[in-house]
Parts: sequence; C-alpha cells; structure tokens
Amino acid sequence: MNNPTQPVTFLLDPEDNQRLADLCGEYNAHLKQVEEGFGVRISHRGHLFCVDGQDQDVRNAQDVLCALYEDSGQETPLSPDRVQVAISQVPRDTLKGREAPDDIVIRVRKAMIRGKSVNQKRYLSNILGHDINFGIGPAGTGKTYLAVACAVQALAEETVDRIVLVRPVVEAGERLGFLPGDIGQKVDPYLRPLYDALYEMLGFDRVGRLMERHVIELAPLAYMRGRTLSHAFVILDEAQNTTEAQMKMFLTRLGFGSRAVITGDPSQVDLPGQTRSGLVHAVALLSSVEGLSVTRFTPGDVVRHPLVQRVIEAYESEGRSA
Repeated sequence: MNNPTQPVTFLLDPEDNQRLADLCGEYNAHLKQVEEGFGVRISHRGHLFCVDGQDQDVRNAQDVLCALYEDSGQETPLSPDRVQVAISQVPRDTLKGREAPDDIVIRVRKAMIRGKSVNQKRYLSNILGHDINFGIGPAGTGKTYLAVACAVQALAEETVDRIVLVRPVVEAGERLGFLPGDIGQKVDPYLRPLYDALYEMLGFDRVGRLMERHVIELAPLAYMRGRTLSHAFVILDEAQNTTEAQMKMFLTRLGFGSRAVITGDPSQVDLPGQTRSGLVHAVALLSSVEGLSVTRFTPGDVVRHPLVQRVIEAYESEGRSA
C-alpha cells in the first residue's frame, strides 16, 4: 500500500530552456498529463522540479519526467502520444536503468518516424536486422504503421524493388455479403489501413503512381500461392486470420533479397469454428529459428487514446478470469 511521503525535489540536467519548454508542453499540458497519469502534483521553478503524492507514484512520475527530458529538444517535439507512452511504461517497466534499444529514425518522404516505446524501438531494430519478423499484440501499438514505414524507407534506399502488402480476406465477425466490382475493388476495404499509412508517408498522388507501376502491390493472401517474391518488402497484416496452411504458404514465398513482416493480434481471431490461427502456430513453432524475430507488444505500447489501453486491459483481465 502506498503511504504519503515528503515531496521529492530534483534538478533536470543539463539546463536548457528549449528542452524545458518541450518537456512542459504548451500551457504545461505535458506536465498535466503526468499529474493525471500518476495522481501527483508537479511544480517547478526553472529546471528544479517538485513532485508531491504517494511514494510509488512520485517515483514513477520522476522517472517519466527524467526520461522525457532526455528525449526533448530533438527535431520532432514531444507529443501527447509520446508522453502517454512514457506514462504507460511504468510500473510495468522501470524507466531508469532499463536496457532500451538505440533510437532508430525511419525517414520517409513526408516525415521522420521513431519508435515511441521500448517495444516499438525493439521492433524497428528487429525489422532492420532480420529477414522475417513477427509483430504481435493489441491494436493501436503501431505494428502495421511502423512496418509500412520501414518498407517505404527500404524502397527509397533501393534495397528492395517493390512493396507487397498482403491481408487475409476475412470478415471481422460480420456477414458483408456480395461486394461489387473487380478484384481490386472487392479487397479494397480489407486493405484500407495499409492505404492510409502509405498516403500519410508518401502522399496520395505518389502512392497512386507507384501502384500503377506495380511498385506497390496490394494482394489478398489467397492469391499468393505459387509466387516467389524476390527483392521485395512484404507485409502480411491481420495475420491472426490466417490458417496454419496459409501461414506456411506465405512464409515460403520469400525469395532472395526480400524481407517479410507479419503482424497481428492473437486476441482478435475471426476464423470460423475451431480453426487454429496460423499466426499463433507460427510464433510458437518458429520463435527459436535463427534469422527470425518476434516482437511482443503489450497494452502499455498503445499509442491511441489513453482509454484504448484501459479497454484492452479490461478485456485481457476478463479473459484471464474466465
């Protein structure tokens, strides 16, 4: 049980007014986020900070403020998302002294993208260092977005010739009925999250031109059999909805000079009946295979609205108690 304690006072070093302003946010918005996140009171005079509250909450808030100050003053200012991720990392992790991967910057045409949580940084490091990568965990943790960013950077650096984006065409617990149009129009709704990430990073017109030249290809998983994908960056999204046979088929499509990222959330399987998820099976079977990486995300890595993290935790808690 937390007990009241004397306020903790500490100095943020080195003293830099630009970094201090970045840490505090406009109208101290970032400090208010930390206060609400831990139920503490924060005051400061320049770089001298005082945190008042329950013992463990005070220590957690101090750790977060110090970690955020280390990240401040860079080309990309601190954002409410970054502050929320830092808050969500404790008490699950200890921000001080933990071993975190080096900061990796993914440069795309319209932005510079960094991993915000430790797991996101580890994920980026794994993608750059392995040819087959699994990113598994709840929605909102950046699995697909970061994979697309790595693919766009690889294409810009000409380490691959094309990007292939793949999804299983499985309805999410609904019966949508007949979808009109050609094959592209039929699968378009299922691939929309991948489109959105590409548009944000490259712009609508450029994505359209690259698709016309088949430099970017969007493909339903069912049409991958028999193909060999060489010199390509391949992303299989929503992989929890693959069968074991489909996952094996996909993984054996990889050719020379290619890299694959497989993303999914094992808690949101929409396969019919008792069909076992190919993602769950593959991760259990292949985790120890050399040259392959698995990054496991948690609700603490969620970078959407703070309530999303609490919703995910509530569902996970219900699943454990059932």
